[in-house]
Amino acid sequence: MTNTDENSGGTEVRPFRIEIPQADLVDLRDRLARTRWSADLAGADWERGVPVGYLRALADYWATRYDWRGHEAQLNELPQFTTTIDGQNLHFLHVRSPHAGATPLLLIHGWPGSVVEFLDLIGPLTDPAAHGGDPADAFHLVIPSIPGFGFSGPLTETGWTDSRVAAAFTELMARLGHDRFGVHGGDVGAFVAPQVGRAAPERVVGVHVNNLVTFPTGDPADMAALTEAEQGRLAEMKRWQEELGGYMQLQGTRPLTIAHSLNDSPAGQLGWIVEKFKDWTDPAAKLPEDAVDRDRILTNISIYWFTDTAASVANSYYERFNDPGMWAPKPRGTVPTGVAVFTTDTSIRGFADKVHNIVHWSEFDRGGHFPALEVPDVLADDIRTFFRAL
Repeated sequence: MTNTDENSGGTEVRPFRIEIPQADLVDLRDRLARTRWSADLAGADWERGVPVGYLRALADYWATRYDWRGHEAQLNELPQFTTTIDGQNLHFLHVRSPHAGATPLLLIHGWPGSVVEFLDLIGPLTDPAAHGGDPADAFHLVIPSIPGFGFSGPLTETGWTDSRVAAAFTELMARLGHDRFGVHGGDVGAFVAPQVGRAAPERVVGVHVNNLVTFPTGDPADMAALTEAEQGRLAEMKRWQEELGGYMQLQGTRPLTIAHSLNDSPAGQLGWIVEKFKDWTDPAAKLPEDAVDRDRILTNISIYWFTDTAASVANSYYERFNDPGMWAPKPRGTVPTGVAVFTTDTSIRGFADKVHNIVHWSEFDRGGHFPALEVPDVLADDIRTFFRAL
């Protein structure tokens, strides 16, 4: 991983290329080959976690057939940069549209994601005319790695709360000369994107999110007004808290403990992440690779592995759990906000309206938690529709 400018301080923006040492690839394959696999449990399937047979086959593919160098080269075809903000190295893609009047748009990934999430959105959003769209809907894209994630990691200190991340991204947009811009985020990005709007409401045109987390207001009238679909989402939220949220509790309370395992075992990191591509993608998909391209999943996981960021990524959940400002009551946001709801989302309009200035709400019957990877055409169209109205 190299910068063309060795000076890593100041406000300069430095060109960046991904160059994983060959020794790291050899080490990854050696570790995968020496994995001590758990015993198979007859009759056990995905409801207990990732089946050992599935994970062994995927690990073998990662070690013997997956071409990191090919995907690394594809990533390096995109303009990448780093800069230092608030003492932390920050990596980002900055892809300008061929249309001079394009709207700057900040895209914020989530967990277990990375900038790889947005690769299939870059063409349709920067050059809509080449993808059957209207040139008036074009965007200049800024796609950062969240501090502590990927090539913006590892972190050098604690205290990187979502509000601090939002402030860093706001500064990044100013540093790049984008005085007025839009924001989109999903998962963690759906926490950070509205905070960018709160940090700089005079600069943010609008905030678009998917997988917006909403909480019951406690008002009986709000509960009575829930539609049948919303009642189903509320039940799914309860199931998520009881069954699917174990990763969050562990990362949010004992991040260093799980990080030791994830940072030492690529098979462990593989299972930790690929489980989410099974649980959170469109339920119509029987396996993770039925929803998201297998190589794309492995490129995303490879970035987690090669950057040694298991600890700082897990610590981001600890910061969220222990940040009083995160959960304190806030005035309703003022920036126009659009929400896209996909099949596994638990977003509820009545709850969201209490916190955000919702002006656009879409619900879709295909695509799950990772729409930029699963249904990029649907997500791109909804982003265009939302910002076009603004």
